Amino acid sequence: MRITIDTKLCIGAGQCALTAPSVFTQDDDGFSALLPGREDGGGDPMVAEAVRACPVQAISATED
Repeated sequence: MRITIDTKLCIGAGQCALTAPSVFTQDDDGFSALLPGREDGGGDPMVAEAVRACPVQAISATED
């Protein structure tokens, strides 16, 4: 899996970090970011829910 965040769309709602905290965090400005080494989702089953929870659809997860 490959996770991408469209930083131009992200509004910093934080739903991804609340839903899958082992994969997502928020940067110093409050916008979504991936934790280091978690670009592949780390096997977290909540990644798909985090993608759905994003209010502006800034996150995508695609299978490699």
